[in-house]
Amino acid sequence: MDIWGFGIIAAGLALVVSALLAAALRAGRAQAQSAASYDVQIYRDQLAEVERDLARGTINAEDAARVRTEVSRRILAADADARLPNDAKAGRGSVGLALGLGALLLVGSGVLYWQLGAPGYGDLSLKSRIEMAAERRADRPTQEQAEAAQPPVPETQENNAEYAALIEQLRSAVAGRPDDLQGHILLAQTEARLGNYGHAADAQAAVVRLKGDDASVADLTTLAELLIYAAGGYVSPSAEDALRRALNIDDTDGSARFYWGEMLIQTGRPDLGFRLWDGLLRAGPEDAPWMAPIRARIPELAEMAGVNGYTPPQPAQADQRGPSQQDMDNAAAMTPQERMQMIEGMVSSLSDRLATEGGPATEWARLITALSVLGRQDDARAVLVDARATFADDPTALDRLTGAAEQAGLE
Repeated sequence: MDIWGFGIIAAGLALVVSALLAAALRAGRAQAQSAASYDVQIYRDQLAEVERDLARGTINAEDAARVRTEVSRRILAADADARLPNDAKAGRGSVGLALGLGALLLVGSGVLYWQLGAPGYGDLSLKSRIEMAAERRADRPTQEQAEAAQPPVPETQENNAEYAALIEQLRSAVAGRPDDLQGHILLAQTEARLGNYGHAADAQAAVVRLKGDDASVADLTTLAELLIYAAGGYVSPSAEDALRRALNIDDTDGSARFYWGEMLIQTGRPDLGFRLWDGLLRAGPEDAPWMAPIRARIPELAEMAGVNGYTPPQPAQADQRGPSQQDMDNAAAMTPQERMQMIEGMVSSLSDRLATEGGPATEWARLITALSVLGRQDDARAVLVDARATFADDPTALDRLTGAAEQAGLE
């Protein structure tokens, strides 16, 4: 229902309510008039009875005069009450009061609709909204269209001429050897570090292609993330496909779940996106890169999903390693470059914690992968050596570390 339809219906209801109120007020006054008229007749009968008693001699003249005076006073008061509803002002007052209440009802309805409704939109059923979201998801722009719509990114100029020459040599070498897995891994990391996310995504897509069925969750989520960065934060069908493949391997992966939730929000399903993000908040860990963006946006997302009175779960008091309030305030408006800087800070925090307090093999593996994505290969190798020494007696942990090393191109 649009705003005009709502206004017509609300006005009609207000007029009906006003008419009912006016009728009720008039009926009340008519009832009061009838009761007062009845009282007047009773008092007149009492006067006649006094005159008969005086004639029979049952009361003396003094008592008759006193009773006559009191009854006459009551007759005057009852007669005044009986005449009151016939006054024109009283009738106008009843109508005015009814119209005032109707106007208040109409204004209140408009205010509530403006606050809770959606002026300009039709009244859609839940089924219709879900169907529209599915159509929106199916018809959204491609990765190529999204990248073409982005403002041109100035080419990064390296101050070190030798390093710039090495980058050009790497690009040329990989272009000449399309099946060189290690070359594509290194090129993807280098281009990402320079902020050339489109080129980095192309190189990472080649990594996934060359690995085939051996492509890991980290390979696929890295590809999706680079595609999303290249599209300015938009989750395209290509990025969705990479995320789906990652979640088919491990449906608990936090990074893939975060971006899948972003895709659901962008395609008109904030209810499903809210469930995913709320689950990520509750699962932790607090120093995960996706926690700050979620904390910054989930209150608004809860309103979009129709969840009233939502309170995000708070970090454990004993764990103060998560993002600061300032991080959460700034995360929602971050550019891809700023987000990369935030990730570097998170990686440094994770590295310091593992070095001083230790942690499970999954966190060591995550640190190795993150360092490689940031282009810090030497640091990743040093962490790998320390991690293998720490988990020398745990074959399962060593296998996980080996997988992370392969993903990072260290082996």
